[in-house]
Amino acid sequence: MTRRPLISLAAVAAVATMAMTGCVAGEGSASAPEPTESAAAGEWSSDRLSLDFATYNPLSLIIRDQGWLEAELGDDVEVVWTQSLGSNRANEGLRAGELDLGSTAGSAALLARANGSPIHTVAVYTQPEWAAIVAPEGSDITEVADLRGKTVAVTVGTDPYFFLLQALEEAGVDANEVNIQNLQHADGAAALANGTVDAWSGLDPIMASAEETGATLVYRNIDFNSYGVLNATEEFIEQSPDLLQLVVDAYERARQWALDNPDETAEILAEVGAIDIEIARTVLLERTVIDLDPVPGDVQLDVLTTIGPIQVANGDIASQDAVDAALAELFVPDYAAAADPGRFE
Repeated sequence: MTRRPLISLAAVAAVATMAMTGCVAGEGSASAPEPTESAAAGEWSSDRLSLDFATYNPLSLIIRDQGWLEAELGDDVEVVWTQSLGSNRANEGLRAGELDLGSTAGSAALLARANGSPIHTVAVYTQPEWAAIVAPEGSDITEVADLRGKTVAVTVGTDPYFFLLQALEEAGVDANEVNIQNLQHADGAAALANGTVDAWSGLDPIMASAEETGATLVYRNIDFNSYGVLNATEEFIEQSPDLLQLVVDAYERARQWALDNPDETAEILAEVGAIDIEIARTVLLERTVIDLDPVPGDVQLDVLTTIGPIQVANGDIASQDAVDAALAELFVPDYAAAADPGRFE
């Protein structure tokens, strides 16, 4: 098990240096258009901004709660918030054009891009330890190897799914030796509780709630969790760079606010997630790195380079060539590198 202090500073100075020089690995040929001048004149590139909020993305909850975007945009732009219940749902919204921006795990962004979804990762919001292997109270499952021949619930296409695959590979268990049940996160927790599955590859804060009722975390490893990332559609990046920069600026203001107001942040998470405040504090203070560099680069690329071949081997991505092409184009770091949280002061 790998453990790290989570709310403390996660130093990624190398990424910051590369962002300043414009040489961020994984940037590829994708580049951010220059922000339009219309925003400065009180005119925006679109009259609608659609983005998600999710309990696995605490910064989105703060932005929505504080109303910064609505205050800045006034009556000129309608801000439409949609809740994402998992990375797969956010990816569906992005692919369908229902979302301009959606929050996912890095692994899910790679999966979507490699399978043809026209998205780019524009910022990193947190490094969460949001996935682990969970067993019910009294289970004889005490290690990953015990999953052989068992039924495991997981949401396919999300970080807990790729966490499960990495954990199985590390333990020498072929994924075909496990009966994987594709259930949305909350349904997986319910299946674990009612005994219809033997284990669950879970997601916080639902996972922390399950612990409160007796479930145990059989296996944890933060290095198997990819970062939480904010993704934008190519169309939105091309047509609304002014609104995109505004949202990324709001994310950095939310990061500052979360670090300055941890108790209030936990209260927001508890309310939206309908969970106990102590569970929210556990998720945020013990299992989430908030103080990190928002610029997507080599740190995230290293994680995805490890996960990509696993996605190919499991048939989620057609080929390693598709992974390599996606990684070369996935990151557009310009907006996070230019983020100005001070515009919301």
